[in-house]
Amino acid sequence: MSVLTRDEAQTRARFLDVHRYTIDLDLTAGEETFDSRTVIQFTAATAGDTFVELKPATLRSISLDGHPLDPADLVENRFPLTALTPGRHELRVDAAMRYSRTGEGMHRFTDPTDGETYVYTQLFMEDVQRVFAAFDQPDLKSVFELTVTAPEDWTVLGNGIAEHRGDGHWTLAPTPLVSTYLVAVAAGPWHSVTTEHAGLPFGIHCRRSLAPHLDADADEILGITRACFDRFHEKFDEPYPFDSYDQAFVPEFNAGAMENPGLVTFRDEFVYRSAVTDTERQTRGMVIAHEMAHMWFGDLVTLAWWDDIWLNESFAEYMGYQTLAEATRFTDTWVDFGVARKGWGYDADQRPSTHPVAPDPAAVPDTASAMLNFDGISYAKGASALRQLVAWLGEKDFLTGINTHFARHKFANATLADFIDSLASATDRDVHAWADAWLRTTGIDTLTSHVQETDHTWSVTVAHDGTRPHRIAVGAYDHAPDLSATTAHTTPGRLVLRERFETDVPGNGPTTPRPGRRPALVVLNDHDLSYTKVRLDDTSWNTALQHLSGIPDALTRAVVWNTARDLVRDGLLAPTTYLDTARTHLPHETDLALAQGVLAFAGAHIAGPYLAPEHRPAALATLTALCRDLIRRTEDGHHPGLRLIAVRHLIDAATQPDTLQDWLTNGTVPGGPELDPELRWRILTRLAVLGAIDETHIATELEQDPSATGREGAARCRAALPTPEAKAAAWHALFNDDTLSNYLFTATAQGFWQPEQTDLVRDYVPRYYPDATRLAARRGPAIAEAAGRHAFPAYAVDTHNLDLGEQALNDPDLIPALRRKLIDQIDDLRRALAVRTAAH
Repeated sequence: MSVLTRDEAQTRARFLDVHRYTIDLDLTAGEETFDSRTVIQFTAATAGDTFVELKPATLRSISLDGHPLDPADLVENRFPLTALTPGRHELRVDAAMRYSRTGEGMHRFTDPTDGETYVYTQLFMEDVQRVFAAFDQPDLKSVFELTVTAPEDWTVLGNGIAEHRGDGHWTLAPTPLVSTYLVAVAAGPWHSVTTEHAGLPFGIHCRRSLAPHLDADADEILGITRACFDRFHEKFDEPYPFDSYDQAFVPEFNAGAMENPGLVTFRDEFVYRSAVTDTERQTRGMVIAHEMAHMWFGDLVTLAWWDDIWLNESFAEYMGYQTLAEATRFTDTWVDFGVARKGWGYDADQRPSTHPVAPDPAAVPDTASAMLNFDGISYAKGASALRQLVAWLGEKDFLTGINTHFARHKFANATLADFIDSLASATDRDVHAWADAWLRTTGIDTLTSHVQETDHTWSVTVAHDGTRPHRIAVGAYDHAPDLSATTAHTTPGRLVLRERFETDVPGNGPTTPRPGRRPALVVLNDHDLSYTKVRLDDTSWNTALQHLSGIPDALTRAVVWNTARDLVRDGLLAPTTYLDTARTHLPHETDLALAQGVLAFAGAHIAGPYLAPEHRPAALATLTALCRDLIRRTEDGHHPGLRLIAVRHLIDAATQPDTLQDWLTNGTVPGGPELDPELRWRILTRLAVLGAIDETHIATELEQDPSATGREGAARCRAALPTPEAKAAAWHALFNDDTLSNYLFTATAQGFWQPEQTDLVRDYVPRYYPDATRLAARRGPAIAEAAGRHAFPAYAVDTHNLDLGEQALNDPDLIPALRRKLIDQIDDLRRALAVRTAAH
């Protein structure tokens, strides 16, 4: 397949003006293909040649201005249009297109619960070519007018209001000017909840089998949608630019969600069929707000080329967390961002594959390279940079600049330079210099505190290792005056905030002297307003280790926990010290996001690659004891979310099957919660790893839960069974069969590699690299990404695996999506080996 280069896109954008697409899709042609008929009306500025993109199963006919062209002229995904004359033209294309099982293009899914079938589009980057012919680049915006033929009992959703004309024929209202990748269709026997807000139709939709679960949360989902919609209209001068707002929760979706104008698609795991924590509900709310922010930044104003994808994602990420906190009951969103999301950015920024938030255009020469930038840099680091920008610039000037940007570029395209110029128009500050420092550079600055004390005053000097300016808060904390000796021996002591003040880094020496003795704890970047590593002075760090759970503010605790995480990853804090700190403080933690974030890092990294195999049992024992403490603490029923987190992590850390088997037999954890499908499959997966169940148990559970998630649970369990036959079958399904959907592939891969099964899977490690390379070439970027993320032998932290991986990177047949994942995974292996060495 030919990938589009930036130079080609710029040439075509100068040559063409695309006016309208009229697209007719017939979804009744069978289970393998659908019919796609497209009429494109466009103007050529001069005489010349160009091309249109499509990836058909069969190209039946194509004509230009009424003259038939030869379908055999299609080369890969490009059909040449030669000898165009200046003026208007009409291109007609009739093709059969393949349904997808990988979440790319027109994805088709049959629900195993009830046999109902659903289809939906995901047209990002180059996948519109899988659905209809297009001049496929973001700066050739056009009007799109679609008609869809579907089975009579289906509902069709799209970017505009849909009207059923009878006999399964639907028309979708024409769009305003939008980019090709934002066109969306979702069709099937949807269960829908509809309402109206601000004069517009709103709807939420899911598979029929999930209807009770969507209905249970409909008020919350629609309430968040309305609240964020209203808040964005308070922030933005431009009104919502489309005629309706539908949100469809669709099966086997690769991303979290997609910002199609008027029809946002979400992965349908956000329709909760099992118990979840309030933090997980907050995450769903954040994604709702994130995608809605895209209606303005991304859809109304769209990037000109993919090097500016950060403009879409960083803005939506920042606005998602900020607006949810302002408009709903979820007021502590930045705690979850700090402890869970931000680490994604920190980790990505320390790998060889790091890149600036706004990369040099030369670094994104084509669509294949652009796809690699959907990472923690473009999302988490970019959002952190914008949060710092707001702290430095002030929210009023920031929003003034944003509204100027919308007014200048609505229904058009814009670049980083346009964005910075809009911000600069709202302030006297040097936004261009700020952008150069923050958006054009890589890596993480480190701020280290040095506290000076005299008889009556104290001050702090911030050592700055890096190049970026920072506007940070400094928090000063004292021991609580009412701390009793008895209390000090039973629980970590409380700390109280003495003061919090702002300072600029780099500064001119120590901060202004503050009255009084030095505080027990001085925290740089308090409230997490900047993107930086933090190193506390020795006195403060010792206080933090002893009294972390006594820090009164959850966001400050997140900063300190992130400091501990960074120190472990940098080989400056023993992994066991992190684990012991968690054992001391998590039993007293009240914030769900912090409890989940710390336990996740401890389980996935400390007890995983960062400790040698002989130390894993002790680490799992510590985690088990910690989770039991949390379960005992929550027996009063007042903290169900914290209890659920503890139960989940106790299951994952179990080294003996007895307790888990008792829970499974009784259908409940003593004192609750009752075992819902998620917990039952989680227990069965761990029992499979431990060799305590077999295929009979898995089949019986699948019979009780034949849902899509049940099938994924069964696939995960089967791959985790500790037998040569199970591993051989799983490997064949992953790398040779090519029939697994994207979700079943991921589930199988998640079950395959287990630290407890080192001897059993050792021979598969060298097989992984050539098999994954061939698989990626056959099945494309989505499966390549899953193979690199989930099927990689990350458990094998040794120089042999490292050498194999480095050799594999020399293979010229690696497609870019898999190469990027392997670069990251191999660097993580290298870091894990360094952490283990430092621990000794």
